[in-house]
Amino acid sequence: MRYQFEMTLRRAEGALVRVLGTTERRGFRPVSFEGDAHADGDRWNLRMTVEGDRAAIALQGQLAKLYDCLSVEVSPCR
Repeated sequence: MRYQFEMTLRRAEGALVRVLGTTERRGFRPVSFEGDAHADGDRWNLRMTVEGDRAAIALQGQLAKLYDCLSVEVSPCR
């Protein structure tokens, strides 16, 4: 199943690597990844589509625990 994650991250060194690493370690495959800087310049808005057989709530909880992750929302892709 495919899921889309919308996240807000602190603009910190290694933040994107931590998101991708956590995603892969939890058994999800990134399909698309895009983002842009927030207007204040200190945060990123990130959209990531992933595929996986596990429940998306498991990945959402792990991403929310990352220090640089300020918010994370998930929805199934149609």
